[in-house]
Amino acid sequence: MSQPLTGLTVIELSTMITASFAAMMLGEQGARVIKVEPTDMGDPMRYIGMQKGGQSALFAGCNRGKESIRVNLKTQAGQGIVRQLAESADVLLHNFRPGVMDGVNLGSDALRAANPKLIYAAVSGFGTEGPLSSAPAYDPIVQAQAGITAVQGQGDNKFIRNLICDKITAYTACQAVTAALFERERTGSGQHIDLSMLDAGLFFMFPDGFMNHALLDDDVAPQPLLADLLYELTETADGHITISAGMPHQRLGMLKAIGKAEEIGSDPRFATMDKLVENIVAYQAITRAAFKELTTAEALARLKENDVPCGECLDRDQALGHEQIAANDTAEIVSHPGMGQLRVIKSPAKFGGERLPVGRLSPGHGEHTDSVLAGLGFSDADRDALREAGDIA
Repeated sequence: MSQPLTGLTVIELSTMITASFAAMMLGEQGARVIKVEPTDMGDPMRYIGMQKGGQSALFAGCNRGKESIRVNLKTQAGQGIVRQLAESADVLLHNFRPGVMDGVNLGSDALRAANPKLIYAAVSGFGTEGPLSSAPAYDPIVQAQAGITAVQGQGDNKFIRNLICDKITAYTACQAVTAALFERERTGSGQHIDLSMLDAGLFFMFPDGFMNHALLDDDVAPQPLLADLLYELTETADGHITISAGMPHQRLGMLKAIGKAEEIGSDPRFATMDKLVENIVAYQAITRAAFKELTTAEALARLKENDVPCGECLDRDQALGHEQIAANDTAEIVSHPGMGQLRVIKSPAKFGGERLPVGRLSPGHGEHTDSVLAGLGFSDADRDALREAGDIA
């Protein structure tokens, strides 16, 4: 199988999710990824959550396919190692605050002057200018600042309890990097990319989450948000299901499934879509009571008979064990040298109808320092001297 990014080299300088996850996706598609970590504790993500052998499951899920080197960016020799790596790299990706890389002599202008073909991608929390440009950024902070918490609740703020902005930004970074690589194929020149978590999060949420904030003339008619219409769980006698009956024929199918088609069809409160929205509380009270009389299996069977989009709310074990996941070849159990048996989720995109291989698993801290530096021409004696001086570890 041909991996589309085979032959490219990515240098990653990062902590936590955004740049790490983005670089891993590039690596899954064939790029060589060299992760530059601090000499002390390395990426803090190594120590968050369930772990074994000095490495967390969270780190393993964001860093497979990489080589890890331990370099002290505070010393001139350590900075020189990264500059030497960047001279022949295709992409450099980091998520430090604006100005930090310039402060360690690894800024975009300097590195791209030495390597004009370099794609230099800088991920920040809030952007390079403005009152929050130097503020620390974590996913919950960005969710709040981007209005995402307001979209989730009906009248109150709620989080998406997942690192959604981190991962949205990672996907956006991958798309921007591959677009820049495509442009380089046409022009021969690299470029600088700036990307903020705030912008990525707002861009992602805006089409539906902010749809009543897009049309600005006085004569527009706001409508209920999709979040208020589609994202209510339906309780059954023994669990919960979800139903997406947004089209008229789907709503009719749902009402047939619960034996309420005639009752609701003849009720003037629900005669039109506008009236249905106006009386949505009463409508939901009738349908919810009917579903509580059915088991989950009964409800799903009736809904499917009437071609209504629906699904059972699965827990994590059920989701991973679902037959559709097996049919898609989505998950795999692998043996990690330091962590033992490890479940991984494969790269979602299939190329030529085939899954990309998982490849090398997440590296130990500094596992590849010697091999990477040897590839740059550093002898055993050179590396011993660098270690003695604290430039590498």
